[in-house]
Amino acid sequence: MSKSFPRIGRRHALRAAAAGLVALGLLLWWLLPLGEDPPSGTITISTGTKAGVYQRYGELLRDALREDMPDLTVDLQTSAGSQENVKRVATGGTDFAIAAADAVETYEQRGGTGADKLRGVARLYDDYVQIVVPADSDIRSVADLKGKRVSIGPVNSGVRLIAERVLRAAGLDPAKDIVPRAEGIDTGPRLLGHGLDAFFWSGGLPTDGLSLLAERSTFRFVPIPASLVAKLHADGTASRYYRATNMPASAYPTVQNGKAVATMAVSNLLVTREDMDPRLTEWLTRTVIKSRDVIGRHVHSAQLVDVRTAIYTDPLPLHTGARRYYRSVKP
Repeated sequence: MSKSFPRIGRRHALRAAAAGLVALGLLLWWLLPLGEDPPSGTITISTGTKAGVYQRYGELLRDALREDMPDLTVDLQTSAGSQENVKRVATGGTDFAIAAADAVETYEQRGGTGADKLRGVARLYDDYVQIVVPADSDIRSVADLKGKRVSIGPVNSGVRLIAERVLRAAGLDPAKDIVPRAEGIDTGPRLLGHGLDAFFWSGGLPTDGLSLLAERSTFRFVPIPASLVAKLHADGTASRYYRATNMPASAYPTVQNGKAVATMAVSNLLVTREDMDPRLTEWLTRTVIKSRDVIGRHVHSAQLVDVRTAIYTDPLPLHTGARRYYRSVKP
């Protein structure tokens, strides 16, 4: 037996449409400050090497900032990585940067210029340490790197900081027990097996430079066992920011063949200085959180950016503008 439904008149339909527009307006009011014009001017963001995740994330964040603040010019600057990024922000070379938590702590512990002025904007995503060797290599452990030609990352990069600590924890002197090279993710992959026996990389999963390598060559990862990470924790320095974990088999499926790899991870932070304009920083923080899904379609690791964890920018206190945003969306 068929049922009949009441017809919706034109007046009711218009009322429903108006209600929908009101709801949409309330949503936009929550996303952007009511009655405020978007900040304008120019800011600089220090990212990383060209084939790395920092650079790609920075490019996509710039696009998102352009949507929310069309009169704001965002200048991206490539860099060696975390250590250089922290110094640039602290000394006024750039306004914002992405850096690993251990690099921030190291800069503070070494008494770097302007370290007390550094502030956190958001915790972003984790970097995974990846030690890459040719598939047919005889290197099976970190200790097996002895005597090998190993890239430990560019000077002033975050990966160099990590690589040197990992090598020492395994009983190797980075200056004497390996033949150290300074290749980044933009150059290291093409030299693997052609001048390099192994290279260290620390980045979000997956990293484009390694995904491209997987398409044209075979390689594998050397594990970093939890016992070695425990040794790092024992020294009581910035290595406390490392955590033992597994690189999921889905990161590089054609390379890992369904197997996870034991390794360690460290969180990335978006950092700025204490004197950065609070209103601009509040808007920027909002864009970082709001653009997560859009950026995450291209940078898989960015899908983990979340307002509930973004506030944990240890070892840095939150910037005033970032704190203002997080308080405005607190449930």
